[in-house]
Amino acid sequence: MNIETARSFFLWCSLLNYSLLIVWVLVATLGRGFAYGLASRIFRIKPEQVDLLNYAGITLYKTGIFLFNIVPCISLYIIK
Repeated sequence: MNIETARSFFLWCSLLNYSLLIVWVLVATLGRGFAYGLASRIFRIKPEQVDLLNYAGITLYKTGIFLFNIVPCISLYIIK
């Protein structure tokens, strides 16, 4: 695999992961009732706990995207 392929790979991974993150944020904010209804069917959980889990999950996922997709992509563009 050459550097151009790796750059393209990390760039597309970043775009796809951020798209998924945006969908998650929209569902968590605009579809709060839907998210709570889905979680309450599976687990005994309060709405505040659903919000906390969504916030923590979004933060963890965003950190993972940054560390495992964006940083390697930037470093590959720096080394040319």
